[in-house]
Amino acid sequence: MTFLARLLPALILVATLSISAAFAAPEAQPWPKWEAHDDASTATIDHGVWDRFLRDYAHPARDGIVRVAYARVDKATHEALAQDLARLSGLPISSYSRPEQLAYWIDLYNELTVKFVLDHYPLTGIKAASFMSGFLTATPWSRKLITVEHEELSLDDIEHRILRPGWHDPRIHYALNCASLGCPNLQPEAYTAQNTDALLERGAREYVNHPRGVRIENGKLVTSSIYVWYKADFGGTDAAVIAHLRRYATPDLAAALATMTTIASHHYDWSLNDEATERGAS
Repeated sequence: MTFLARLLPALILVATLSISAAFAAPEAQPWPKWEAHDDASTATIDHGVWDRFLRDYAHPARDGIVRVAYARVDKATHEALAQDLARLSGLPISSYSRPEQLAYWIDLYNELTVKFVLDHYPLTGIKAASFMSGFLTATPWSRKLITVEHEELSLDDIEHRILRPGWHDPRIHYALNCASLGCPNLQPEAYTAQNTDALLERGAREYVNHPRGVRIENGKLVTSSIYVWYKADFGGTDAAVIAHLRRYATPDLAAALATMTTIASHHYDWSLNDEATERGAS
């Protein structure tokens, strides 16, 4: 048996442990550099390329989950996304107003995620795109995917070091899409400084009132794992999470939630949000 063959089981174990650790929900850790802004600025950011992509390729299926037609994306469109991300990476985002920054970071996160999937497509799920780099395992979220203002950034950086600590808004979780069926919907239009609040509200209502977000089973509350992984963002307790859910629930669901005191269990579907493999529609 060669040395590599003897070493392989250990490498696989290390990779498995690393992946498991990497997918634990990180804490929000502020990155002071990205707190800079200029609310006197009237400069706006063009989200047209990303908006056209979403309108052409992201559509809700009959089960209410927005899926992306990855298989239908042609080379020219794929390249257009790459060029758009290069443009966005060159913007002096610290000089923009906070509303422009919020839309920028949300769209950047989602556009990078879709581009990452397209770069590795076909996939059964985004977690399958983890890769080996030396003896360390990186995930799609920890890999540095873009450089902004001379800083290399990963999806984790954008979510956990810029958006969550920068805005302290639990609705951020309804805006960021991880290319998975369990995730809140990828909205089929780009975020802008003008529509961000409305889209955050829409995303919250869609997710809370969909079975993958919240459901009652045998008299017990079952939620998406998002509400457990990021409980701190929703108030820190089951009671606070339930209060948040009731704010966005339909009247019938809100009435059912009024009798709940704890989250009994949680779930998450990491299958790719791929139009080509639509499941469960009726």
